[in-house]
Amino acid sequence: MAQQHLDPTDPTARVTNGDALAGYLRAQATEFLRALRQHRETGDGGPPHRAKSKAGEAGGAEASVDAARALRRSARRISGSLHTFRPLLDTAWSEEIRPELAWLSGTLGLEHAYEARLERLLLALHRLSGSTAVSAQVVGAAVGGRADMAHAQLPVERGNLTVGAAKAGALLDRQLTLARTRAHSTALQALGSSRFHAVADKVALLASEVPLTTSAATTDLRPLAAAAEERLTDAISTLPLVTAGHPYNAEALVHGLSPDPSPHPQDGPWHQVRLLLRLHRYAREVLHGPGTPVDMRLLTAGQSLNRHRDASEAAAAAAQAARTPRIAPATAYALGVLHADQRHEVEAARFAFQQCWQKRTVNTP
Repeated sequence: MAQQHLDPTDPTARVTNGDALAGYLRAQATEFLRALRQHRETGDGGPPHRAKSKAGEAGGAEASVDAARALRRSARRISGSLHTFRPLLDTAWSEEIRPELAWLSGTLGLEHAYEARLERLLLALHRLSGSTAVSAQVVGAAVGGRADMAHAQLPVERGNLTVGAAKAGALLDRQLTLARTRAHSTALQALGSSRFHAVADKVALLASEVPLTTSAATTDLRPLAAAAEERLTDAISTLPLVTAGHPYNAEALVHGLSPDPSPHPQDGPWHQVRLLLRLHRYAREVLHGPGTPVDMRLLTAGQSLNRHRDASEAAAAAAQAARTPRIAPATAYALGVLHADQRHEVEAARFAFQQCWQKRTVNTP
């Protein structure tokens, strides 16, 4: 199906200037403040003396998670727009707030990242081992109590891998739960810090007044948005898409099975493309306003790159667990198989991105 979208370089398209950027930033700042208020109302779970049902506690926790996610979403969009359209904004103010928004988004995202990573790895262990050797209670806790789903996904017995799967799952659960707990404490400390209050104050001011330059009102945003898209296409052109078009990337898999603890050399450029794709999407939102049409090509590409990031980080977590001193050989074997499986998932995500990106979007009048 043909995709219709605004070409940032089309001279006949609607001209957007600094006013559109100011409106977008004010809207995102308002969303940030709304999410902050919701997080403060739900984050502490209410007064300690008040008895609550389990359903009420679960609802409060879910609302707090949603509020933190909304905070991160708004912070990313504000920071990304400040980066793309920085010539139209006060330089000192923009350079001061952008790193703070990145710090906030990263800090709030760590807890969820560890939780999702643990869920991914434990379910993969179930799938690979094909037995109940990995504790259903552990997996159930990781997937929010959905142990029945974990049982439903169990295939047949698979021999040697089953021996170390339970201990591998328990080791991953200990390490990632500890990391998640620390991330939760760090996030709470950050939200109560003077640094965060300074960021919130700046965003509150942004909701009412955007520090644009004097020339912003007459400056077209499309060339800056086009530059963001060009940076994305340039980065994609350096990716090994021909290699990603094959089912297996032997070079990447060999490195994935090696004892080298350094980050995978092929992953960095793909992570960079994911960030540039996000900046391009945010620039489109600024150009189109609230009615931004959904570009299915960009949406599918972003989902593939998210899968790539998740699998890459999960593989790194499995490799780190395998380097734990004095673990049993069967446990190390299970973790090695798990690591290789996640590297296969990385290659599958690259293949999906390659298939998606090679589909050229047809511009229709």
